[in-house]
Amino acid sequence: MARITGPKDRISRREGVELFGKKKSALLRRETVPGKGIRSRRGRRLSEYGIRLREKQKVKRLYGVLEKQFRRFYEMARRQKGNSGQNLLGLLERRLDNAVFAMGYGSTRPMARQLVVHGHILLNGKKATRPSMLVSAADVISVKAVEGSQNLARGGLELSRSLRSPPSWVAVDDQKLTGNVVALPARDAVPIDINELLVVEACSR
Repeated sequence: MARITGPKDRISRREGVELFGKKKSALLRRETVPGKGIRSRRGRRLSEYGIRLREKQKVKRLYGVLEKQFRRFYEMARRQKGNSGQNLLGLLERRLDNAVFAMGYGSTRPMARQLVVHGHILLNGKKATRPSMLVSAADVISVKAVEGSQNLARGGLELSRSLRSPPSWVAVDDQKLTGNVVALPARDAVPIDINELLVVEACSR
């Protein structure tokens, strides 16, 4: 995941949608896009290339991946059978850091990534520190049985449950801090409106 050190609300406002799993920011209701002064988002016209690029950037920023890693996921999706755009979104949803976020241990994807990188998360009973690992159906994701890890996860759960419920492709035991991937995420698991056709066209150029 790309580490974002600047204001996250500004990035969400640039894409016109909340990307970081927080409550909807009041900044999204502002008419102007960052860096565009008084020009209105509704009044600004993008080229065909610009439309495709914005959709691709929205996906990259949602899942926190850089261009090189995003390209690897796209090549994997292209080699799979079926719709390349849906395959791509499915692969991104299956990232370990995203699964941790979906279960609620991290209230945002950056927090979920940090839990993984710092060794607080176990995948099938073994420590997993690589956020880009892909989870599969029947995988078990749990929190390390030490007080520090458990406290961090419980804090994330408390905030997460106030914002959203876990998606249908995961099942979580909030008391035991363990969860299962019950199925591979379907296309409708993606939490924001994305036109994957435009993303594929942007990647195909």
